[in-house]
Amino acid sequence: METLIDGTHALPQGAVIEDTVVPARAPWSVVLKAGQMLRLIDLEGQQAIDFLCFGTETHKGQTERYHMPNTIKVPKKLTLEQGSVLRSQFARPMMTVMADSCGGHDTIFGCCSFAVDEVRYGKTNAACCQKNFEDEMARHGLGPEHVVANVNWFMNVPIGADGFVEISDGQSRPGDYVDLRADMDVIAVLSNCPQELNAAAGGGPTPVRAIVFEAD
Repeated sequence: METLIDGTHALPQGAVIEDTVVPARAPWSVVLKAGQMLRLIDLEGQQAIDFLCFGTETHKGQTERYHMPNTIKVPKKLTLEQGSVLRSQFARPMMTVMADSCGGHDTIFGCCSFAVDEVRYGKTNAACCQKNFEDEMARHGLGPEHVVANVNWFMNVPIGADGFVEISDGQSRPGDYVDLRADMDVIAVLSNCPQELNAAAGGGPTPVRAIVFEAD
């Protein structure tokens, strides 16, 4: 059962370790131990959350990190939903989606950057997810080379029969959430997308909420 906050935002059952509202356009990160849970809540709806995760320990001499192709290849599915597993470059489970009130989360479009927005739109936003990732990851000793194709929670990128893709209006409603279980000790890093030139953040970036908890 879930406890409702303000009638819309669900507080998970279990011991809450951290409860943070991430401002619009801002980055955030947390270190999770294996078995701990992270709930990401889209407080106002239609707000994309760009997301990466990294192992806290090296594996085979490498920094273990989220790997988009392996995450897609194993289930043969492009979008994420309850039951989806985020896999590393070694195909090992890093985080599992234990609950999801929205579904259809994007795996292919990556993050916005000043460079690509200049190409796409001839102008840029005041902030971008690429820089947010770089700034936040630096706090954990991770460099720009570790910014790889990321998950976009709550971002809607339908794929047409002709292969054409475009960021469309988000399907998430106020209070929609995903619950992620850490399958190993991980650094979870997010950028609360600052995009205002397409529909990734509903045309106007809004805050999101991150709750770290031990599930009952």
